[in-house]
Amino acid sequence: MNPELLTDEERAIYEWQMLLPGFGETAQRRLKAASVLVSRVGGVGGAVALQLAAAGVGRLVLAHGGDLKPSDLNRQLLQRHERIGMPRMDSILEQLKALNPRLELVAVQENISSENASTLVQQADVVVDAAPLFSERFALNKAAVCHRKPMVESAMYAMEAQLTTIVPGKTPCLRCFVREAPQHWTRKFPVLGAVSGSVGCMAAVEVVKVLTGLGEPLAGVLLSMDLGTMQFRRLKIARALDCPECAELWDASGASAND
Repeated sequence: MNPELLTDEERAIYEWQMLLPGFGETAQRRLKAASVLVSRVGGVGGAVALQLAAAGVGRLVLAHGGDLKPSDLNRQLLQRHERIGMPRMDSILEQLKALNPRLELVAVQENISSENASTLVQQADVVVDAAPLFSERFALNKAAVCHRKPMVESAMYAMEAQLTTIVPGKTPCLRCFVREAPQHWTRKFPVLGAVSGSVGCMAAVEVVKVLTGLGEPLAGVLLSMDLGTMQFRRLKIARALDCPECAELWDASGASAND
């Protein structure tokens, strides 16, 4: 059987989302055939992975290292209290498989770095950046640009969140609008789980749009959200002519080198 064809069970499970205008079985088959890399499967990335598993994405490559800490439990909904002190990835795989036993999972029990980013990005059709450290974000962005893979960039701090979709050669990349890591940035920062979960769910929507053609992704647009006041702004992102990562993808006229 063609692995991209839907089984009767899958048609029953995804029946309601296939009712979306412009979606149907064709889009569902695209999700089933797709592979998505999620960098960090915590508060934001865990929500992304959970929603993509529920939506029927066929394969998830998950990069997240370390053991579960008590302070993870206010936002990492794929974790369980009794697993404190154990590898985070164990609970992540168990919870995702419980929801979608058809899902193929590739577990990478380490965080993204300049050493592994290229290899992992090549395994995916779309990349999701949900890492808390800028060193990870920059390494993932560089690899996504190099291999021309769309990347959904999602971030949050306290009650604020940002979201955009990067399409190498067609939109600015992360380094176009974030040149250096903020000097004050530390690994520990204020997090409300409902905020990280909200932006994670929205990032999952962006992935589905990129994979299926549904709607309009935030390509070249930064969605800035203040959930404390529920104010949302759409900001146009300009590419940087001297961007260290993606400048070579554009010719002298400003057009994409892929056009």
